Amino acid sequence: MSKTVVITGAGGVLCSAFAKEMAKLGHRVALLDISDEAVRTISQEITEQGGQAIAVKANVLDRQSLEAAREKVTGAFGPCEILINGAGGNHPRGTTADETFCAAHLDDPEIRTFFDLDQQDLSFVFDLNFTGTLLTTQVFAREMIQKGGCILNISSMNAFRPLTKIPAYSAAKAAVSNFTQWLAVHFAGCGIRVNAMAPGFFATNQNKSLLYDENGELTARSKKILSHTPMGRFGVPEDLLGTLRWLTDDTASGFVTGVVVPVDGGFSAYSGV
Repeated sequence: MSKTVVITGAGGVLCSAFAKEMAKLGHRVALLDISDEAVRTISQEITEQGGQAIAVKANVLDRQSLEAAREKVTGAFGPCEILINGAGGNHPRGTTADETFCAAHLDDPEIRTFFDLDQQDLSFVFDLNFTGTLLTTQVFAREMIQKGGCILNISSMNAFRPLTKIPAYSAAKAAVSNFTQWLAVHFAGCGIRVNAMAPGFFATNQNKSLLYDENGELTARSKKILSHTPMGRFGVPEDLLGTLRWLTDDTASGFVTGVVVPVDGGFSAYSGV
């Protein structure tokens, strides 16, 4: 049965793949992103292939922007029935230069240590990932209260195994996982299921420069990641689509709520030895 699907961060590599997959399943898809140009291109691609999609510019940190987006979605496709909270990301200034603290770098103005992390930058990363998920859910889940629905949050393997260098992002995704469980309990009596996916390492536009050097070769950090990923490769968007279909299908996962599913090539299972 066709449903109205709202996806935030839909201009990104992973969430645009989600949008295309949901459209292929016959759903009406609203692509929300702060970059309207990105989602217009994807929306056009979907409609040219016979799907139903609209592009909506929205800022997940601005309630008025989200409410305006909700009005546009409802007018075009009806109330939201499946919400995918995919907007998120990191910021270079929320990142330390070293994996572990080096006292010799403490007073070096060229090297960002833990003590140089700025509150505003940390707040931006946390808000983008966690607060953006909370606000979007407040705006769109209200429509689900009467007849139920499905919320799928996008967490990260960082929520299970925090990576070095990126404390704000790791903490924010841990908050998303915890919030997923909280919401699942809170909304269970309303017929709203809430789950999350926790992707491992995928080469996206945002992290490609961290995974590959200017010659297209793996960086040292990439080699370390792959050495701790039993399947020995980075994920591709298609690796997430089966879990997407399962968790958004009331028939296949109607008794599943409050879970965070790793899709990580075995990274979370491997102890390193």
